[in-house]
Amino acid sequence: MERDGKVGVHLDGFSGSEVSRLEVMEGPTGRRRRTKAERARIAAESLVPGASVTEVARRHGTTRWQVYDWRKRLRTGQLIVPERVAALPMFAELVVEGTAAELPAEMGITTGVEIVVGEVVIRASAGVDEELLTRAIRAVRAAAS
Repeated sequence: MERDGKVGVHLDGFSGSEVSRLEVMEGPTGRRRRTKAERARIAAESLVPGASVTEVARRHGTTRWQVYDWRKRLRTGQLIVPERVAALPMFAELVVEGTAAELPAEMGITTGVEIVVGEVVIRASAGVDEELLTRAIRAVRAAAS
């Protein structure tokens, strides 16, 4: 493919000699312009426990090396996560070895969770939808402020 200065090509996901995705972007350089807030948000997303830098980069149409650079800039203070993103609820990973039936009854282990936001207690069962729980937490926070 010839480059005439008007089309940029981004190749991703090589498997042998085949290309799994070909993305052509118009414009003089074919590069995406991202604001500092977007770069900081993507870098912060890659820092969440269990997140894969490669998957985050692929989801946002960039390279993992670019995400690593943004992470470095985030750590050194050159990028700052916007307040509206920093205020979003983050879920901590809970790891329990064994099953609830194997745990002693005096531990009071249930198959749900209680989340306290200010003076409000949100009780959720083990199978609650994460999206629904997130909306409930945000609604309580909005009502409290």
